[in-house]
Amino acid sequence: MVHYKSISELFQALELPKPEHPLISVVQVEASRKMRSGEALSWFYDFYCVAIKRVTGVEDIKMKYGQQPYDFNEGIMSFVAPGQVLSRAVDKDVEVKQSGWLLIVHPDFLWNTPLAKTIKRYEFWDYAANEALFLSEKEEEIILAILQNIHRETHANIDKFSKQIIVSQLESLFNYADRFYNRQFITREKANHQLLDRLEEVLNNYLDSGQAATKGAPTVNDIAALLHISPKYLSSLLRMHTGQNTLHYIHEKIIERAKEKISTSDLSISEIAYELGFDHLQSFSRLFRAKTRLSPLEFRQSFKN
Repeated sequence: MVHYKSISELFQALELPKPEHPLISVVQVEASRKMRSGEALSWFYDFYCVAIKRVTGVEDIKMKYGQQPYDFNEGIMSFVAPGQVLSRAVDKDVEVKQSGWLLIVHPDFLWNTPLAKTIKRYEFWDYAANEALFLSEKEEEIILAILQNIHRETHANIDKFSKQIIVSQLESLFNYADRFYNRQFITREKANHQLLDRLEEVLNNYLDSGQAATKGAPTVNDIAALLHISPKYLSSLLRMHTGQNTLHYIHEKIIERAKEKISTSDLSISEIAYELGFDHLQSFSRLFRAKTRLSPLEFRQSFKN
């Protein structure tokens, strides 16, 4: 596991010139290297890293982000937050060529700016683990223009306006990335619907197999892990297609199953709560009332009237 603590360390490893600024840098990358069969590497940064690259020769490189496969292709924009682990493995000897731009921002650069608090709210730092951003030609032009603006500022004489201007450019970059990801979710609708179908299957299996009784009610992290995607990415897709986040979706599924058991079985409410993963009847009853405006007993009684 390689740990890059500073921009200088990363640039040295990439055989790039020394960065102009110790906390933020934009650099153009033109690199070619031979990778040997069996070569594997894992690494993480202490800083934010945004890359827009065109890569060839990647067919035999298996990229991972965390422990999950990375949607890696010839032309992508990717986002990595501090502490997130990347890894790669090579199946056979291959020469990899890449070109593009690399933006690196250390959290210390953002200190005492509004972006220091809001940067983590951009969900692509998390779901980029499963869905790299593919840019149209026009979108790429917009992103490159912003990167070049930041590049100019970091190479100009620093004055009292420099940091404010750079932070403003960073916010624009992240907002455009948010917009382009939203566009990508729409244009990849078929793949997204297949994933949502899989979500339905995984959640039903969790509830049908008795896992809820032994492991507890399914959590967002549980379901995302079973789907091999990040929780934020899953919630983003659900909001796009259903208007719900993952937790609400899971709760709706649990209540749907609870209604079925209450109305068609002789199990006690406590037994039903246990089967659905609740250690405490009060927690189950509170959720049921919040979703139906009835207690579980009131709901059962309504079928006897």
